Amino acid sequence: MRARGRAGLSARLGRGALKLVSVTLPPDTDQPLFPGRAHRPGSARAGSRVTGCREAGQMPAPLSRKIGQKKQRLAESQQQQIPKEKPPSAPGLQRSIYFSSSEDHPARLGPEFFDQPAVTLARAFLGQVLVRRLADGTELRGRIVETEAYLGPEDEAAHSRGGRQTPRNRGMFMKPGTLYVYIIYGMYFCLNVSSQGAGACVLLRALEPLEGLETMRQLRDNQRKNAAGRTLKDRELCSGPSKLCQALAIDKSFDQRDLARDEAVWLERGPVESSSPAVVAAARIGIGHAGEWTQKPLRFYIQGSPWVSVVDRVAEQMYHAQQTA
Repeated sequence: MRARGRAGLSARLGRGALKLVSVTLPPDTDQPLFPGRAHRPGSARAGSRVTGCREAGQMPAPLSRKIGQKKQRLAESQQQQIPKEKPPSAPGLQRSIYFSSSEDHPARLGPEFFDQPAVTLARAFLGQVLVRRLADGTELRGRIVETEAYLGPEDEAAHSRGGRQTPRNRGMFMKPGTLYVYIIYGMYFCLNVSSQGAGACVLLRALEPLEGLETMRQLRDNQRKNAAGRTLKDRELCSGPSKLCQALAIDKSFDQRDLARDEAVWLERGPVESSSPAVVAAARIGIGHAGEWTQKPLRFYIQGSPWVSVVDRVAEQMYHAQQTA
């Protein structure tokens, strides 16, 4: 029986009764090779003929495609993380030594800075940096070293004395931080900033030039009658309210602008110093026929600064006496 069974099986195999079946997979199939059996990576490649043995080193197209997509996403992610090169800064614009970085400047001061009484604001202005951006993108900077406070309707030396409002002084009655620019002698401008209190403001009297000095010099020369006779020294560029406006190209068009939000002029916090500068309180300049208000110590300046317009020796002696008492 066993001999006949083996012989019959051999005869049937020899006649081709049992044949090896070939299967061709469609190129984009995601189905396993055999239903109910997990398709292992590398077992067959799409479009190849399966003969019962795995082709070495081959993997299905769907898996290969997914790996390629992951590699592409990884490359794109790495490309986005590479920092872009910054364009070189414009030549000729020299930065001040007071700024540690040639690219970044302190954030501009907002509305809350200006919302304080005139005297407090006049003192707070000292040391801050006034910035003027010209139409060609050039930025001029100067550190405020001298101011004057005007207290509003009660102040006999203020343009708002008695509470009177006119088209000329409207900026004094607007929200804190509003610019009030007026003209004197029919040709010079003065820059004021409104403070807390209707009709109160602060006059900016002098700056220490920090950036764009040659541009300031050129702007000043354009306003001088005999500019060809002598070159202005650095300390002469902004040592006075009208000089300040000339050096920064500020005119009546800046009246009633918002210093906290304007794109052409703003205020930045000044450089941090190890110690607070000594501030002298002296009488205001050019105040006449204002009774007792003529001598009130409402002008403030940084003692020892060579950029101040007028030094008051008597006021400085009084300041020293108070400090040593």
